[in-house]
Amino acid sequence: MHSLFLWLILSGMPIEHQYPSGIDQEILESAADSSYLQNKVIPEEIKKPVMQALSYFPELAEVDITFAFKDKISGSIMQAQPRMFSLIVDTKENRKYKINITRYLDFEDKSIPIEEVPYDALVGWIGHELGHIMDYLDRSTTGMMRFGVKYMLSDKKVIEAELTADGYAIGCGMGHQIVANKNFILNNDNFEEAYKDKIRNLYMSPSQILSIQEALGK
Repeated sequence: MHSLFLWLILSGMPIEHQYPSGIDQEILESAADSSYLQNKVIPEEIKKPVMQALSYFPELAEVDITFAFKDKISGSIMQAQPRMFSLIVDTKENRKYKINITRYLDFEDKSIPIEEVPYDALVGWIGHELGHIMDYLDRSTTGMMRFGVKYMLSDKKVIEAELTADGYAIGCGMGHQIVANKNFILNNDNFEEAYKDKIRNLYMSPSQILSIQEALGK
């Protein structure tokens, strides 16, 4: 399976330099003064990790993306989608997107605001969703609708979509943050085993991500 993941990244996906882990003030200052925030709506609570994640995706600099908190997202913590009205009326070049983000992680005995997730893990989570948007950019309206139907009906399509999103993020240099995100979930006793199984079954494992990083010389 490693060869499949490597192929996903090497077949036309951007491969850029990898930034250091943790909060990078130089990146944040640069992003704040650049086009990264053009056409972006970002809650103040997660502005830094969103800016840092966006800095890996220059292709999304002018893309209209709204990051919005939701009380609950069925089966997920975050969810990237085209805006339905925009999908119908806009060309793919002008399409608008939304990334829904669960406001609180609700565990059995406590609730944690999403901004309290370890920084690198949160950047990786957001980076994965931006990977989905990268995957959507060149799809026509008909293609997006067909994709959505297959995603709902086919486990194989879900796995393909999630691996592709991870592949974009890793190819852009976010391997460290994607690993941090996976480890945060898989090593956290607060998450239910059913959710951990979903992560194990649908996404690249930390070891697979590290293998790709090594192959890319990251």
